[in-house]
Parts: sequence; C-alpha cells; structure tokens
Amino acid sequence: MAFDFKKEYKEFYVPPKRPGIVTVPPMNYLAVRGHGDPNAEEGAYKRAIELLYGVAYAIKMSKKGPHRIDGYFDFVVPPLEGFWWQQDPHGVDYAHKEDFDWISLIRLPDFATAQEVEWAKAEAALKKGGDFSEVEFLPYDEGLCVQCMHVGPYDDEPATVEAMHAHMEAQGYALDITDERHHHEIYLGDARKVAPEKLRTVVRHPIKAV
Repeated sequence: MAFDFKKEYKEFYVPPKRPGIVTVPPMNYLAVRGHGDPNAEEGAYKRAIELLYGVAYAIKMSKKGPHRIDGYFDFVVPPLEGFWWQQDPHGVDYAHKEDFDWISLIRLPDFATAQEVEWAKAEAALKKGGDFSEVEFLPYDEGLCVQCMHVGPYDDEPATVEAMHAHMEAQGYALDITDERHHHEIYLGDARKVAPEKLRTVVRHPIKAV
C-alpha cells in the first residue's frame, strides 16, 4: 500500500478544529515562488500548481521507468501547501489578493534528494513539454508553531487566526512571522470540487517563547 503522509503524520495534516501548539520537524519540499492573486485565471499561481504536480508525479511514477531512485517507496502525493505574506506592515489584507507573495509547495519523501528533483524536472519536461525550471528543492525547518484546522471558505480564515493567536498568547508564546517564517496553509480539499463551506485547510503560524 502506498505511504500516505496525511495518515501517517496526522498531527501535521489533520489537527483538531481547536488551536494547538506543535513542533514541526525539518522537511523537504518542491517549491515554486510567485506573486499575485491565486484566483487569477491563467495566473502565476495556477501555473505553479501545474509545475509542482508535474514534478511530484514524475518522482512517484519513476517506479514504472528505467530510472531507479535509491530508497524509493510508493507514496500518495502529499497535499498542496502554501506560504503566504504581503509587504504591508499592518498585516494581511484579504481584500487585496493581488498583493500576495507566495511559495507554493508539495512535501517530498526523504528519498527525493535535490539531485532526484533535477531528474524529475527533466523527466516532466520530456513527458509534458514546457519549462519546469521554476521548481526548486526547498529544505525547510518550520519548528515551533500554533496550528488549527479551518473549515470553510478561505476568506473566513481571519477568525481562525484570531483564535490561534489567543491560544498562543494564553500558552505564553508570541507570533514569530519573519522574512523566513510565514503564514502556512495546507489544502486538504480541492477548491474546484468542494463547496467553500466544506473546505478543510490546516492553518499554521510560527511562534516563539516569551
């Protein structure tokens, strides 16, 4: 049976609807960086998703070709994730999605090294055509965070974030969003297929002890 990160690491992918504190270990990702409204038709964000899945599936389906990856095991491609921020010092303005900077992500199994990602980019370009050079191998050590399962439309996230921050402060922590640590979302539903009120999104913020 294919290894499923969501099932094996439920503390990171299926947290409760109430906020909690978690320490996230270092992980490796496929990543594409961009700017702009994620809802824009033919926009950079939609293109980034196509690039990420193209490379992720090249790695997964390597089992059917001549290329052998050391330590390979079959796996379910993990869910799409994203780091989000805006340059506004007063915080995120959800009404101006065109101002978002983002890094779109898919987690990698540990056997998928930077070298194997370069192979997969070339393989995806060969099989699908196009340029996959924007995809990068991104090691990331997220560390101490507050997180919560948000159920509902993305635009309703501020209420969930407010509850997360209240819990964080009650536990003696402070927000630690920086140029390297960002608002983090993990998408457990496909917005194209799931009603907005039923969307499930893990929302995670970096914190520090005070």
